[in-house]
Amino acid sequence: MYAVGIDIGGTKIAGAVVDEQGKILAARRVPTDASDVKSIEDAVVAMVEDLRTEFEVGAVGVAAAGFIDAAQSEIYYAPNLAWRNEPFRDKLQARINVPTIIENDANAAGWAEFVHGAGALTSDMVMLTIGTGVGGAVVLNDRLLRGGFGVGGELGHIRLIPDGIECGCGVKGCFEPYGSGRALQRYCEDIADTQAEGIGAELARVRAENGGLNGTLIAGLLEAKDAGALEALRILGTYIGTAAASLGAVLDPQLFVIGGGVAQAGEDLLGPIREAYRAHHPAHGYHPEATFVIAELVNDAGVVGAADIARRYAEGTPA
Repeated sequence: MYAVGIDIGGTKIAGAVVDEQGKILAARRVPTDASDVKSIEDAVVAMVEDLRTEFEVGAVGVAAAGFIDAAQSEIYYAPNLAWRNEPFRDKLQARINVPTIIENDANAAGWAEFVHGAGALTSDMVMLTIGTGVGGAVVLNDRLLRGGFGVGGELGHIRLIPDGIECGCGVKGCFEPYGSGRALQRYCEDIADTQAEGIGAELARVRAENGGLNGTLIAGLLEAKDAGALEALRILGTYIGTAAASLGAVLDPQLFVIGGGVAQAGEDLLGPIREAYRAHHPAHGYHPEATFVIAELVNDAGVVGAADIARRYAEGTPA
């Protein structure tokens, strides 16, 4: 069965026809009007109609950043879009007349990695997406963990530092302000400020030449193996590994998959993560250790995962 996967972000809507092996057969992309619920609905319907002129589509899955109910039908709240208690599945299904589900975007990406990517040989996996924020997905016993109300797996909001930095969610000390791409930039800024005569010299020079630091500049410094940027990455990895140790103690996954833009640092990031995980996991050395790898599907994970979840829903074998 062919399925359509749709990934709705704050600036764009991506869609694709995906086969049962996770291969994208046709793809589309349009801008998002984040302030207009009806225009988002219209854009998704138009994309589905366009894609199924070429393929016989048996299911549609929509991935979106936000809290989705346990029935995969209603969007309780989306931080970057105008959805508030929006019955999005019912509206779409009435217009396209195809079995439809709504899924959290991090869950969709994690499921894609589990089925068609880095997690394909495991039964229990945690994915951490390190981007502007921290996203997460948990697979236990071959099933996505969604929780009793559908909003489980918000791994960026586990409490890491009591009374620490205030998170965008309003709580102090969440993992996200310490383990995200924004956090990496903050660590680079601190090193440029405090060690400009030492390992922060290149960070300070690049910042002065460009009027500030951003993700692209930091990525370039990491690729060049700059000492200051690598130290900032080590700090980031230490926080990620510390959080992963707590998750490991509760969930006992075989595998942690690290995705998002920062994951492009590869082993330079995974090394500090593993070190902190071993230092903080309560049972380290007494049982098999979880493996840490970089995500494989990158930008296609959302549409591939949403399509696969929708196909399984239509076939009566839910993810």
